[in-house]
Parts: sequence; structure tokens; C-alpha cells
Amino acid sequence: MEVVYGIHAVETLLRSRTRPVERLHIAQGARATRIDQILDLARAQSIALRFEKNFTLERLAGSKAHQGIVAICGAKKYTTLEELLASKHDPAFFVVLDQVEDPHNLGAVIRTAACAGVNGIIITERRAVGLTPAVAKAASGALEVVPVVRVANMVQALEELKKAGIWIVGVEAGAPREWTEVDFRSPIALVLGSEGEGIRHLVRQHCDWTVALPLRNPGVITSLNVSVAAGVLMYEVVRQRRKTPVR
Repeated sequence: MEVVYGIHAVETLLRSRTRPVERLHIAQGARATRIDQILDLARAQSIALRFEKNFTLERLAGSKAHQGIVAICGAKKYTTLEELLASKHDPAFFVVLDQVEDPHNLGAVIRTAACAGVNGIIITERRAVGLTPAVAKAASGALEVVPVVRVANMVQALEELKKAGIWIVGVEAGAPREWTEVDFRSPIALVLGSEGEGIRHLVRQHCDWTVALPLRNPGVITSLNVSVAAGVLMYEVVRQRRKTPVR
């Protein structure tokens, strides 16, 4: 079983019905319209309800940011790379995260990916955060709709994407092209690196292009937050495809 907490994350979990929910823990005396709506959803699905003191919710969630509600549910399953490639839209649109360790960054990327119509996200097994409750909270429900693949060997995964006709675009400071100088209307996988190290050397070598976002105060700020950079690039893909759709 797994924990999902936060009003929006729990509401999306119940509405999507993507995994079984065993019970909800609700703060005693909680008074919020959206919590009442969640309780109505839970009763309609015959989900057990438990009203608890605040410290119990903090213990269950492992966080004070539970917003008065915690769900105990089946674990979120990772998608395989084969399943992801079989279900992709045309043109494909993936985001690849190379050893991103901060759960809030991963959750924020998943949330933006859901809004931008990304087909799926690929993450690494080692030196990277997985699908934790903190990730689910930061994703604000998007974890229920965006497939996530976890791979042991990122280089092999990129080779599989290339075999499927997908162009690999790495994002890093100092790249020879700016982010608007690549045609994102083709099948694309955006690759972003870890918070501290960026894209690893071998992963960079398997990118077809690398692009940069300009920094106006490079002597003070040396890089963008990975979730911010991912958001800028994802919406550049959206902009190009809306302006001149692929035929």
C-alpha cells in the first residue's frame, strides 16, 4: 500500500480510479468544501473513512503539508518503456530526467507534463527519486494521468527511443543552440539532468542536439531549477506544434 496526501492529489486519485483506495484519514473538525466533496466521492465508492487528530495525519503522510486528508491506496505502478512506446501519440513527446533527486522537482515536472500533453516521463533507478508520497503531493494529481517509466540504464533507453524514430534533445547550459532553434514538431524526447551535475557525459553523447536557456545574470545565477527549465521547454514544444502542426 502507498500514501497519497493533499486535497488535489487525493481528489484526483478518487476521480481517476486508476488504483484501489483502501481508506481515507481526515482531520477531525476539517471544514472545507473540497474535503466535503472528496468525502462524497469516497462514500460513493464505499471507501472507509477515519477521522483523526492532526498529529496522526502528519505521521501517516510524513509531512505537515497533508491539508487535512491522507489516502491509503495501492502503489502506483511504473510503466515499461515498451508499453510507453506502444501507447505514444503522434508525434511522440517524452521527458527524460537523468538522476533528478528532489521529489518536489519531479512532482512539478509531472504536473507540467500533464498540462503540456507529454506522453510519458522516463527516470533513472539509481541516484534519483522515485514515485514517493511527496512526489504525488507536488504533482497535484498529475501522477494519476502521466505514465512514468523507471530504467536501470538510461543510455539503453535513449537508444530504444532512437530506434522508435524519436529525436533526443538535451537541455544544458552552454549548449550551442538556444531552446527555440530546434524543430520540436518531430517526435521528441527532452532530456534534463540532475540538480547538481546536469546531464551525465554518456547521456549527453546520445543526444541528437543540446539546447540552452539564456541566463541574463550568469555571474550570479548559474542555472535554472530543473522543473522550471523543463516547463519552458515543454511549452516551447506546445507552441511550435500549435503554430504549425505536423502533417
